[in-house]
Amino acid sequence: MPDNKAPVPGRYIDPLVDFAFKKIFGSEPNKDLLIAFLNEVFRGRKHIVDLVYNKNEHPGDLKDEGTAIFDLLCTGEKGEQFIIEVQRGRQGFFKERALFYTSRLISGQAPKGHRSDWAYNIAEVYLIALLEDFTLEDNPANTYLHDICLCNRDTGEIFYDKLGYTYIELLNFVKTEIELETDLDKWLYVLKNMSRMDKIPVYLRKPIFEKLFGIAEYTNLTKEEKEMYDTSMKHKWDNKNVVDHARKEAKLEGAREIAGKLKKEGLSIEFIAETTGLTIEEIEKL
Repeated sequence: MPDNKAPVPGRYIDPLVDFAFKKIFGSEPNKDLLIAFLNEVFRGRKHIVDLVYNKNEHPGDLKDEGTAIFDLLCTGEKGEQFIIEVQRGRQGFFKERALFYTSRLISGQAPKGHRSDWAYNIAEVYLIALLEDFTLEDNPANTYLHDICLCNRDTGEIFYDKLGYTYIELLNFVKTEIELETDLDKWLYVLKNMSRMDKIPVYLRKPIFEKLFGIAEYTNLTKEEKEMYDTSMKHKWDNKNVVDHARKEAKLEGAREIAGKLKKEGLSIEFIAETTGLTIEEIEKL
């Protein structure tokens, strides 16, 4: 069951905790960090030079722990404007929610009242989701980046290239330091591991990463920010304990079901114990 104690903070805050994610990426003074990260996610297809946080982002709001959302109006290097929604967290009906959010961003562009000259001139819309502790079903275990768009089912030809979904499954990102090749690799590695580091690695000695580590240093937080971060960490820790306990119970129930079937088949108690991991006493009670 949930533990009442949160882990002791390390030198750097965990950027995947709601408070920390919003502090690092969700404020005007730090928008260069978010721009740099998003440009790596787009891998050259887009190059953002500026962005504006729309009113739907809520930095510092801990009421819905586990979900951080930014709505961004971005400007590209050619002056084009497009909308990005950045999400971090776990949500039920994830794909349905993604479609709902992007549909809202598209329909919200319609002018108020009747405008015969509008001609559905809508801006591009993209959703980027960081999935920390869960993966989408039916995806290969070694795949962590999913770039999705509308295309012809038979030919694979892109039908509409102004709506896109990028999912990053951090559980599947398992590269080590020596395997990091691109700046996107470095960003994802930092997001997963910064809270366990005691200094900025040499290979991250770039101004953008140095700024990131400076903001993320726990001792640089105000007293109020430390309290908010500690609260956010406790929420995450409690949620993890609940999930781990549920998985353990499900695994135990599965082992008992298998043991019961093997026992009915007349197999030895010792063999069943070795196979299922249950004790001899547990099996004898079935």
